[in-house]
This record gives sequence, structure tokens and C-alpha cells, in this order.
Amino acid sequence: MKWTAAKIKALKGERKIAMLTAYDALTASLVEDAGIPAVLVGDSLGMAVLGYETTLPVSMEEMLHHTAAVSRGITNALIIADMPFMSYQPSVALALENAGRFLKEARADAVKIEGGAFRAEMIESLVENGVPVLGHIGLTPQSVKEMGGYKVQGKTSEQARQLMDDAMAVEQAGAFALVLECVPAELGEMISNALAIPTIGIGAGAGCDGQVLVLTDLLGVSGKPAPKFVKKFATLHPLIAEALASYKTEVESGAFPSDEHQY
Repeated sequence: MKWTAAKIKALKGERKIAMLTAYDALTASLVEDAGIPAVLVGDSLGMAVLGYETTLPVSMEEMLHHTAAVSRGITNALIIADMPFMSYQPSVALALENAGRFLKEARADAVKIEGGAFRAEMIESLVENGVPVLGHIGLTPQSVKEMGGYKVQGKTSEQARQLMDDAMAVEQAGAFALVLECVPAELGEMISNALAIPTIGIGAGAGCDGQVLVLTDLLGVSGKPAPKFVKKFATLHPLIAEALASYKTEVESGAFPSDEHQY
């Protein structure tokens, strides 16, 4: 069964939604085999894969390249392409053009854009033109310069009210779901209960309708400290390091390749 934006939206109140990032065909196939219904090709690939310090340098061409690779590893999951910094902010027309490229060239099923009420017109236009939209409010990494760093959002009553207003506006504009990033758990639950569309939390508490994590964080691949909201379901970094060290030792000693590895 191919997952669609409408099917993901219909899971609200029926079951919790698991979403993960993927950045190439290999990681996409692993996520697909696990039965994850929604895959986000996040601009987090800038930090997780490409070595950038933030998501800001990630380009449209890089996102198209990685989204197309993910699509080659997916059969059933919904593929959501993260629209990178300045690929949609300048105008609705540019947003439509670049979102269309994700669906036509990279075989994405939907796009994600950051921002609340001030993005309502853009979200509405995208949806009216056949592009399903995943919204994203709270900590929005493309605004890290303006926010002054990666900080929890919605901690004051004024900020909480603004995020609630943003969530309602994104829903009314036609988004099929909404990412809530780094907000207090109580606020995450309040927003989730107020909306008819699913909320996908990342550092927003258990009251959200689903959760998303960066795959390399979940697997403990990098060996670097992870944000508080990350649970490492595996710790692969030391296993990988051990395997590579063993390979080096065996090559240098002549133990590899042995007879069984030769023609």
C-alpha cells in the first residue's frame, strides 16, 4: 500500500505516526523495510551527511539529488522533501516552481516548509496547485540566525499563544500535518489536541500524534553528542570504528584477503 498525504492525515486519533529521515537509497530502503509510513528527506542532510555547520547552505540541487536517491529506495512510504533555505521564502511563485521540481524531477509526494501564519498564503497556493504540504513551527532551523541559536520555543505565554495561532493558520491553509520542534511537552499536547491534522513532534513531547528523528541520531552513527530529545535506539559508532580498525590491521598484516576471499 502506497502511503499518501491523505492517508497520513487520516491516522489522527487512530494511531501514532512514526516518521524518519533518509538521505539516499540505502537508508531509504532500511526505513521502508521497517514499515515506516513517512520518510522526510530533511535539509538536516547538510549537517548529518554533507558536513555543513547548519542547514542554511543546503541547495535545491543537493535536495533534488538526495530526494531522487531516496525515491529509488522507497516503494510504499510517503516521501516528503524538505524545501531548503531561500527556495521558497522570496515568493509564492518561486515556492510553486521549486515544489513542482521536487514532485516532477525527484518523485517526492509532498514538501515541507517552515513557518506559521505568515506562510498561510503560500501553503494554500501550494495545496491548491496539487502539492501536499507538511508544515513546521516551533524551532525552525532555517531561522537559526534570527532566533540566536537552537533554543526551545514557546516557553512564555505570549510565545505559546503565537505558536497556537501559527498551528491553526497552517491547518486552515491546508497542510496535511505539522511538525512541532523543540517546544515544551505541555504546549505540544495542547496544540495537538486543538488541531484536526496530525502533529509530528521532534522534542515536543509524547502528546504529539507522531514523532520524527534524524536516522543517524537514532542509530548513534556519528559518535557526537545528540540533542536531549534524541533516543539512541542503537550505538553503531563504536561498532563501525572497530570494524574499520580490524580491516586496516588485517590488510597491513596480510591476513586479508585470505583464501576464502580470492578467486
